[in-house]
Amino acid sequence: MSKIKLLLDVVQDIRSLADSLQAVADAVADNGAAEVGLTTTKEPEKAGKAEKPAAKNTAKQEPEEKTLTLEEVRAVLAEKSRSGHTEEVRELLAKHGADKLSEIDPAEYAALLAEAEVL
Repeated sequence: MSKIKLLLDVVQDIRSLADSLQAVADAVADNGAAEVGLTTTKEPEKAGKAEKPAAKNTAKQEPEEKTLTLEEVRAVLAEKSRSGHTEEVRELLAKHGADKLSEIDPAEYAALLAEAEVL
């Protein structure tokens, strides 16, 4: 019986690793998209003065609207899973319409995290 438990733990670890790899792939893809966006804003350097106030406005909005990232939510759910709440975590994901965290809409991260904190 302990070998089965060990194998189930290994399978769970592999699933967590797969989710982590998916998060890395998503981050790399997002970073690539951000670099493409940066290169298009660098081309018209004549409008440099107009870009600075826009950067200040976005910097002010970020602290007010702390958006959760996939990695932050994943860390909390992984800790809950390690604490023995794996089934509850899976049920939360299913409740939000996904089999894995990377399939969940980022707009639902706050609600998902709030429900996970109750576990």
